[in-house]
Amino acid sequence: MSNYHIKHLEEYYQVYRKSVRNPEQFWDEIAEEHFVWRKKWDNVLSWDFTKPEVKWFENAKLNITENCLDRHLPTRGDKTAIIFEPNDPKEQAQHITYSQLHARVCKFANVLKDKGIKKGDRVCIYLPMIPELAISVLACARIGAIHSVVFAGFSATALSTRINDCDAKMVITSDGSYRGSKTIDLKGIVDEALEDCPNIDSVLVAKRINSKISMKDGRDHWLQPLLEDAHQDFTAEVMDAEDALFILYTSGSTGKPKGMVHSSAGYMVYTAYTFKNVFQYKEDDIYWCTADIGWITGHSYIVYGPLANGATTVMFEGVPSYPDFGRFWDIVQKHKVNQFYTAPTAIRALAKQGTEYVDKHDLSSLKVLGTVGEPINEEAWHWYNENIGKKKSPIVDTWWQTETGGIMITPIPFSTPTKPTYATLPFIGIQPALMDENGDEIKGNQVEGRLCIKYPWPGIARTIWGDHQRYKDTYFSAYKNMYFTGDGAMRDEVGYYRITGRVDDVIIVSGHNLGTAPIEDAINEHQAVAESAIVGFPHDVKGSALYGYITLKDSGESRNHDNLRKEINQLITDRIGPIAKLDKIQFTNGLPKTRSGKIMRRILRKIASNETDKLGDTSTLLNPEVVQRIIDEKL
Repeated sequence: MSNYHIKHLEEYYQVYRKSVRNPEQFWDEIAEEHFVWRKKWDNVLSWDFTKPEVKWFENAKLNITENCLDRHLPTRGDKTAIIFEPNDPKEQAQHITYSQLHARVCKFANVLKDKGIKKGDRVCIYLPMIPELAISVLACARIGAIHSVVFAGFSATALSTRINDCDAKMVITSDGSYRGSKTIDLKGIVDEALEDCPNIDSVLVAKRINSKISMKDGRDHWLQPLLEDAHQDFTAEVMDAEDALFILYTSGSTGKPKGMVHSSAGYMVYTAYTFKNVFQYKEDDIYWCTADIGWITGHSYIVYGPLANGATTVMFEGVPSYPDFGRFWDIVQKHKVNQFYTAPTAIRALAKQGTEYVDKHDLSSLKVLGTVGEPINEEAWHWYNENIGKKKSPIVDTWWQTETGGIMITPIPFSTPTKPTYATLPFIGIQPALMDENGDEIKGNQVEGRLCIKYPWPGIARTIWGDHQRYKDTYFSAYKNMYFTGDGAMRDEVGYYRITGRVDDVIIVSGHNLGTAPIEDAINEHQAVAESAIVGFPHDVKGSALYGYITLKDSGESRNHDNLRKEINQLITDRIGPIAKLDKIQFTNGLPKTRSGKIMRRILRKIASNETDKLGDTSTLLNPEVVQRIIDEKL
């Protein structure tokens, strides 16, 4: 059936119409024809956004790893599943075939079982981008354990918060990691985190940097010897369609991170189908997404989506600037990469270096380019299009979220005419709506509003772990019977969508969603700080960077401001991680507030962005005189 692989615009419209006229029949056909099931579903979909409750493929039985591994063995056993490209270009890349990956996942599954992990248990994975990361994710899925991957750049505090929130029994980590010319002591971070995690029974440690680390008797185990002793057969646990596959934490605008829960069947069907179409993947292509598996992009488009399609997927351990800014293009040339998916931040950083690093490389293998994490600005789009794609590889500017599981608005390469800064059209089955402040839908084109989705899709997150009420409040309370994305968007004259950014207090820095509240909480722990407000401001590489307005207690007045800035950023690094550090810190006598005491971040945002002519009326503020003072003293 051609619905699985869309090849031109007319076909997109045909399939799209079918998918929204009768979504249940559409997804029923996709799921039945392209996946293996232990038992077929009794009902395709039941849903109620008021509760909110969504169930896809009810009572179906499956294991996602049989779809990602076992079913490929007869025809693709010797095909490369994962190309591991190490941090150091002098270290040899590894090509892991589907047969080898299957054997390694089964061995790992046996190790997990031996250590007492069973179906439904939570396992926290804190690993660098080495093969063990993908393998441990799949091994958890194979035995029915729920994996929760934490990006290995997060601090010990952030890690312990996540471990405790999902009540994990095990942590999988490594002695350390390479990041460019640096090494990072991951095991040390885990040890510190576990001082506050009473329920962790065991820690499995992969060797990567061969550093001397302390191993706690009875709790910590080297992974390699366990794998060597393990059997390489493991019958996959039969899972229900709605059983949880993983929990992935995403920054909330207030308080603690939200553990988004994704299901087994719906997530599998949606990631596989989006992967096939958005990247127009063909049998012998080499596909590379530069993300980290610690983020949803890595889950969906390094591991599950590609492997469910029997693809060859590249895993890169390093950074784009090491040993120099030609590293990405070096990898593209070396592995003859066909589809390349990265973040606008990376593109801007590479564009700043000019084209000397690009020109040395043969990029003729590239067929499709993609961007993810934030809307791409026009200048970066043109640089990417001209210098990397040579104007022949379409750019898919994909919009989606941790919560959506897969890509939601995107061009289909070679079908959808692209337009810089626009994510273009909704993906098959996705029904977007723009809403106004009163909760009414804004019809027609050339309009702007808040982006909502009217109808469930298979990849939607089912809940927030342990807090269904928060799930309802965050995503389903703003607009009746709709999923609210938290983003604003505009629709142009032909119906193309452009995402205009967050409408809440979440700032996207280098493609990472950072809630302002946890950062402010960290700053406010400093004994000299009275209060703080964080806003984003435009940055030519990161897209947005963080600007902190900080009011000191009296005692802070005499202190060295440069030292204070260092101490504050160190606090943020310890509590959240270096990705949340402030680029600018301005000490202020006070912050602009409403009469009810709410800090007017909108005004601070305008000042940080040098838009002081657009402040609007400040006379209604509790302390309007503060505003001029902040402007006068701006950095």
